[in-house]
Amino acid sequence: MKYFSICSGIESVGVAWNPLGFDCLGLSEIDPFRSAVLNYHYPEVKNYGDFTKIQREQITDRPDILVGGTPCATFSVAGLRKGLDTDRGNLALEFILLAQRLKPTWILWENVPGVLSSNRGRDFGSFLGALAECGYGFAYRVLDTQYVRTQRFPRAIPQRRRRVFVVGNITDWRNSAKALFDQEAMSTNPEPRRTKGRGNSRRFEELPCEIYRKYDREGSYKLEKETSGTIPAGGRFSPSNSGNALLCVQEESIRRLTPVECERLQGFPDNYTQIPYSGKPKEECPITKRYEAVGRAMSINVMEWLGTRIQKVHQGEI
Repeated sequence: MKYFSICSGIESVGVAWNPLGFDCLGLSEIDPFRSAVLNYHYPEVKNYGDFTKIQREQITDRPDILVGGTPCATFSVAGLRKGLDTDRGNLALEFILLAQRLKPTWILWENVPGVLSSNRGRDFGSFLGALAECGYGFAYRVLDTQYVRTQRFPRAIPQRRRRVFVVGNITDWRNSAKALFDQEAMSTNPEPRRTKGRGNSRRFEELPCEIYRKYDREGSYKLEKETSGTIPAGGRFSPSNSGNALLCVQEESIRRLTPVECERLQGFPDNYTQIPYSGKPKEECPITKRYEAVGRAMSINVMEWLGTRIQKVHQGEI
């Protein structure tokens, strides 16, 4: 299948879908560091930059899938909740305008769960309504990284990361539903975000330091019971953000997770974000840039599951 990736970041989609035999027609990223990561790993694929300016005649072939996650800060419950009233929020609608121009068979859009309640649900309703006006039948679902099992990740990835995924199909809404809903692939529904009588203040105690000690010592990934909080894009920690996955308890002390550990918590290969940058060798790649890039990425296991499902529906296998 052929896909076009927008707001590509460090291209979780490619890491997940290239092993499935998918062909990338183009990327779209404007951040300098993330663009450098794309050029390092995908030098043969053109980065079109600002996706709002992409026209159909620029693309060599019609994509089967248009995929991307537009900026989420404007919808996040941790942000100002301005929704579609900002330029960044309006990029969600620009995504649909690009779908109008490229006319892919499938669309796959990702965002934070806060989009469901932004402006009392009106923002998400506007997005879905615009999608329907373009002729796409759709389905949406919240998926959590820690529960999504795939062939490459048979025991999922130990990170609590809930995201909304919208799948649209130009021919039949039932195809979208088939792609998104498969109970056998999910072990359970996500647990409540907060249980009665217990806040988030102790969640940092559950971070997976033991996972990485076993990985480094034995050379293979082993999943323990512990799961981390969501890896943030900013790479910051404060008492009000104690679910932050950049800290873990190890031998009765608290330490910051390394960039490699954060990459593993998203499913990336080790040192995927360690690249030559700003005239310096990859050994001097800025750590803060690596944290931010990984925090803004999509989890590889989730994208692998979605790509596999869409592929099977597209080929009539389910």
